[in-house]
Amino acid sequence: MKLAIVGGGIMGITLAYYLAKTGVSVDVFEASDTLGGLAGPLTLPDGVEVDRFYHAILSSDAHLIELCRELGIDGQMRFRETRTGFYYNRSIYSMNNIIEFLKFPPLGWIDRFRLGVTVLAAQRVRDWQELEGVSVEEWLIRLGGRNTYQNIWRPMLAAKFDGDFTDVPATWIWSRLVRVKSTRQGASQKEGAGHIIGGYITLIKAMAQRIEAAGGRIHLKTPVQEVCIENGAATGVRLVDGVHRFDAVVVTAQTPIFRRLIPGAAQEYHDFLGKTEYLGIVCPLLVMDRPLTGYWTLNITDERIPFTGVIETTTYIDPAYVGGHHLVYLPKYTAPGSALITKSDDEIKAMWMENLRTMFPDFDAASVRYFLVHRERYVEPLHGLNSTHLIPAVETPVERLFLVTTAQIYPALTNGESVSRHGHAAAAVIQQVLA
Repeated sequence: MKLAIVGGGIMGITLAYYLAKTGVSVDVFEASDTLGGLAGPLTLPDGVEVDRFYHAILSSDAHLIELCRELGIDGQMRFRETRTGFYYNRSIYSMNNIIEFLKFPPLGWIDRFRLGVTVLAAQRVRDWQELEGVSVEEWLIRLGGRNTYQNIWRPMLAAKFDGDFTDVPATWIWSRLVRVKSTRQGASQKEGAGHIIGGYITLIKAMAQRIEAAGGRIHLKTPVQEVCIENGAATGVRLVDGVHRFDAVVVTAQTPIFRRLIPGAAQEYHDFLGKTEYLGIVCPLLVMDRPLTGYWTLNITDERIPFTGVIETTTYIDPAYVGGHHLVYLPKYTAPGSALITKSDDEIKAMWMENLRTMFPDFDAASVRYFLVHRERYVEPLHGLNSTHLIPAVETPVERLFLVTTAQIYPALTNGESVSRHGHAAAAVIQQVLA
């Protein structure tokens, strides 16, 4: 069985790894000159390699940790205690223990109690489908009250979804609360996060080595122009040098990219795939010579600030592993048609730096070694109310053509844990269909 995998991101490489383990002959085609996709590396001007976007591994990420152990790289994992804060009304508040929680100024005693009830209620949900038809706004107001919603949840949701979250189901915040709670261990409920030395590319390279050792092939700088479809079945891929035939094809790209690759598929299937929408991202990386906040995540509840949060990964990554730098990611998720998408890097930098000075009066621009802006149009799939029927299946209407993509990860959040789980599960589906 010769199988082509289109896309050398973390999803494509994970899928190829699990298929190659069982004896499937895989060829992975990646358009860029490096593996990883959104989980891939970025080389700084001084030659240091860091994650292009921010990632964290939690102690509860059992599948990912087991994968690292299986690959023999679990010794390169590092975990640290971390802290979370809130930026509210031009001040920063730590939210890392019960005392800080009880002193949080935006909320009164009743509001704090109801916020705690919301977190507990999320842990007790056993059937996430019961939240499918409930909007995130309705669910949060019902449990936590309108004051908590207006002061905490609404501005955070507005930032995350670029203003419009009316169609977002409660499953989104439920998944987030369950995952965040899983980082807090023991009676102290201290938060922790971790990483792999070298970034996710260490994991991806380890899988790539196993793929090649099993006889698989990885082709960099080899964009697939089209998935060839004949008589309702996938027969191979078209590259710059012509058609290469395979017994089956798997595409691991986002659905808009997948649609462009399958002109020979039925219009009905194209129309179905077109119903999946994505948030984009504009994500500057601030490379500094000193810490900025001391918090892993600083949640922003001030809608005057253009970015979604302040993510300082060197609170759990020793700067010694990233060239002595301090890494701060300043993401802004963007809806389709967002004006931010059209702004130049210089415009983004000017806007972000101005707001950093607003947030941190002592901020010294001289502490910034590099300010690097990164963008992606298709980052996080959007799932609306009662929309699970719109999630595309791994098995497509085209015989011997499969789709393995983040839009199928639901209701879990998209991260290394959920991607590794999905890649494993999808490999089993593909093998079963082709058996």
